Amino acid sequence: MKRSFLILMLTALAFTACGQNIQPAPQPAVQPVKQEEQLLQDIGEMLLVGFRGTTLKADNHIIRDIQQYHVGSVILFEYDAPTGTRHRNVLSPSQLKALCSDLQKYADGNLLIGIDQEGGNVTRMRARDGFPATMTAQASAKGGDDSVARNAAIIAQELSEAGVNLDFAPCVDVNINPACPVIGKLGRSFSSNPATVTRCATIWLDELNKKQVIGCLKHFPGHGSATGDTHAGLVDVSDTWKETELEPYRTLIDKGIVDMVMVAHVINRNLGDVLPASLSPVIVKELLRNQLGFNGVVVTDDLAMGAITSHYGFEEALRLAIVAGCDLLCLSNNGGGYDANVVPRAVDTILQLVKSGQVSADDIHAAAERVRALKKKLK
Repeated sequence: MKRSFLILMLTALAFTACGQNIQPAPQPAVQPVKQEEQLLQDIGEMLLVGFRGTTLKADNHIIRDIQQYHVGSVILFEYDAPTGTRHRNVLSPSQLKALCSDLQKYADGNLLIGIDQEGGNVTRMRARDGFPATMTAQASAKGGDDSVARNAAIIAQELSEAGVNLDFAPCVDVNINPACPVIGKLGRSFSSNPATVTRCATIWLDELNKKQVIGCLKHFPGHGSATGDTHAGLVDVSDTWKETELEPYRTLIDKGIVDMVMVAHVINRNLGDVLPASLSPVIVKELLRNQLGFNGVVVTDDLAMGAITSHYGFEEALRLAIVAGCDLLCLSNNGGGYDANVVPRAVDTILQLVKSGQVSADDIHAAAERVRALKKKLK
């Protein structure tokens, strides 16, 4: 009897349990602290920062910026514009190699180290400091494809040996206006023929790729027709720009060999906006991303240039650049002044923009992921 009663009780309990609507245990919600930490890491990944120093002393703010604020990219210069002095970051081949090595140690080898090494007039690693002599893009192109390849190979080799893994080159501006003060006059354009520019840029990117150096096309959507200098102030190319200036970008992107594009600060009303290209969603998202199909990293030209600082505040420039669809925000610290706290300011500003709903955290995360994907290619 006791055994039968026990069986009946167990059966009853089983049926009772089956009849209940048992809900699965609730999953713990994502903690706000973790969400903000991810956001801070993403913001740091979007920052391309300049600093002073040929060596890394313990009190250099760039160490703090990398370790505490997750800065993912730095830009090196030979000339310090605020003080008008030389050897800001680059003194000699051995010194530069040691500096890049130390930078990578603080970043666990996960840092993009960029420099403007086009050759000739736009050169941060100069022959007088012990680096190989190089030609301008224009001079190398005049010698034919072999000349372009030799010049690009020399630059790729010196970058690789130094530990620089990002070159803000080749310049694919078409030489529409030979008198342009920052392109034509400096010999930075390969040619006035878009097909020649495209062919030379293909050679350049190939030579950089051989040495595991990322190349960057510039200055989208075309600076070669300009009559002014965006370092000094706003430049409107609406009356001089030609559709052919897009041809190198279109062809090279179609080839699938472009990892990064730098967007200029020029205004081009032909393309449907009165904002500088670097701050324009019409030019970055609609033209570069949607129409030309570019899925790589978009970097702004230096946000310390006069075209931006004389017309936009710090917060507004950051907001517009992010909303436009830029992935890397260039804070060179090499314009009219120098701010050792530019990174904390930028991080706090962007964080507040997200919290106020003016900038999307999803857009920031997508931008950071594109930068991370590019870094994986290097590894």
